[in-house]
Amino acid sequence: KGKRVESVFWSDGVAGLHPYVPGEQPQIANLVKLNTNENPFPPSEQVLAAIAAAAQSGLQRYPDPQSADLLQALATYHGLENGNVFVGNGSDEVLAHAFRAFYVKQKPLLMPDISYSFYGVYAALFGIQCQTVALSANLVVDVNDYLAIDASSVAGVVIANPNAPTGVAISLADIERVLQHFGNVAVLIDEAYVDFGAESACKLIAKYPNLLVVQTLSKSRSLAGLRIGFALGSAELIDGLVRVKDSFNSYPLDKIAQAAAVAAFADQAYFEQCRDAVVSEREVVTAALQARGFTVLPSATNFVFASHREHKGRDLLAALRERAVLVRQFEKPRIADFLRISIGTAAQNQALIAALDDILA
Repeated sequence: KGKRVESVFWSDGVAGLHPYVPGEQPQIANLVKLNTNENPFPPSEQVLAAIAAAAQSGLQRYPDPQSADLLQALATYHGLENGNVFVGNGSDEVLAHAFRAFYVKQKPLLMPDISYSFYGVYAALFGIQCQTVALSANLVVDVNDYLAIDASSVAGVVIANPNAPTGVAISLADIERVLQHFGNVAVLIDEAYVDFGAESACKLIAKYPNLLVVQTLSKSRSLAGLRIGFALGSAELIDGLVRVKDSFNSYPLDKIAQAAAVAAFADQAYFEQCRDAVVSEREVVTAALQARGFTVLPSATNFVFASHREHKGRDLLAALRERAVLVRQFEKPRIADFLRISIGTAAQNQALIAALDDILA
């Protein structure tokens, strides 16, 4: 059956939206799933115990609408005050609230031309104009291109660091240059992957009231299934987010998610163990891909972005899927021949390399 493209019941503009398309979550036996940048390791035992305890009582009551324990845990962890922290139902929701709170203006929002595709989706949803800045020839955010733009001409700036889907990070010094140049608008640094090799901008919050840092527990904390994200920034920015959140959903994080998140930040040793294992495997996968003729961008994430000089991205995607290995490919200019490959366990990564050997033979 063909999909209905619009309805008389819809509000104006809904038919013209192009929603974000998430990575597949197929139910296929023995699948090597490397397409959505999930952590290959389970949550810590402390997190599982906290989930079990939270589920034992009180679920008939609404959760704490302020997520006070989690705000305190995040503030303490990052050396900030509770008023510098905001939590939401996954970093995607936090990003949506930020776009609504700071960028619905008569000027365009500045962002990289190749980045997290949800940015354009939110902009369309909220009626925000976009002005994109092309990545450099080697697919890197060149801050000089941003500094050449009149700061008074834009509503704000959004940069993912490390960038997605390329995986490349820029320096804290470069981020600071952006914050200085665009001092009168909110600069959002999306740090979904920061724990795997980049330097967080959160240490600049006290110096730059226009800085909003957004992070997630879906990647480095192994909690993609619970949907927990947060923002760090000046009290002025956080207040704007709270106003939007409380006009939309006063209870975004359930009791179980709050308890799990607190426990995840308490178990630092397990976090470091899993992060180090992912980073180590990333180097193994990078070297193996390069030995097989792939160009691999320098990754500071839990995935690699790679292209082969003799094979189109869509062909490799299909061939890997036939061998029960799922990766991701984007049919977009400049990156269509790249595969985004999540870092799995050692066994999963070896299965990926074995499948590629079969394809390339």
